[in-house]
Amino acid sequence: MLTILLATYNGEKYLSAQLDSLLAQTFTDFTIWVQDDASTDSTWDILVGYHTRHPEKFHITKCSMNSGSAKNNFFELMTTVRSSYLMLCDQDDVWLPNKVEITMAKMKSMEKLYPNTPLLVHTDLQVVDRDLKLINSSFKNQTKRDYMRMEFNQVLNLNNVSGCTAMYNLALAELLYEVPKHCIMHDWWLQLVGVAFGKVGHINEGTILYRQHGKNACGAKDVTKLRYKLNRLLNGHELKNVLYQTCRQAGCLLEMYQDKFTDTQKKLLNDYAAIPETRKIARIITIFKLRMFMPSFSRNVALIMFI
Repeated sequence: MLTILLATYNGEKYLSAQLDSLLAQTFTDFTIWVQDDASTDSTWDILVGYHTRHPEKFHITKCSMNSGSAKNNFFELMTTVRSSYLMLCDQDDVWLPNKVEITMAKMKSMEKLYPNTPLLVHTDLQVVDRDLKLINSSFKNQTKRDYMRMEFNQVLNLNNVSGCTAMYNLALAELLYEVPKHCIMHDWWLQLVGVAFGKVGHINEGTILYRQHGKNACGAKDVTKLRYKLNRLLNGHELKNVLYQTCRQAGCLLEMYQDKFTDTQKKLLNDYAAIPETRKIARIITIFKLRMFMPSFSRNVALIMFI
């Protein structure tokens, strides 16, 4: 059985389109587990309506208090809901009809290669505006992602998995038993655990209309534009802050899964987590020693400048 985990909060404007796209999937053997984060608009009424019309498909709950972020809401779902397969779903996108079918096919093929292994599958996205007009047919190309960069040292400082495209199996779900103290985003954490203890597969096809409406939790930035590159260089303190957050995230990962890591993984995490406490030259040496480079020249320049 597949369970789709949907975290909602004040999503009345786009929620119905997303729910309709889930019900229109070519693969139909799934349930939708929705947790609403104490919405103050009509989101809950919309969910009740869908649950009433499709009681076999929807399991809906509402938090008594807002958790503070979509990340927290998703982590509550990810650490409690168990199923043979799980997918993460944002409230404001639209899934293409074959999204679940082709992702499940990839998952099944990976299971044959890696039985009894924690597995994660993710796909590309089609970037669209608020009215679903195409902006870029490939989020991967727009953001210069390289889905082949899935070595453990490569994912500590860069997330390649968009949660709204992800499917993971029960073996990986069972490793998500606690909400981390320090985590940048829930999908990044999912990627870290998947790479550390299992296998990650990707599909070079946009299976989702990734709606950009100005209030996205993350959004799709065009990293190829000069304005983006200049902004990163002119706001080095922000980049440094993000880099140091990844170091804290690595330290938290080591603390939570200490008994599961190999000695090599432990050393990598220890060295990376210690970066903020060392001098500039030592930080640069650590980056080179661990080969924790970014996928483009400009990002590597920024990394060395502001680490």
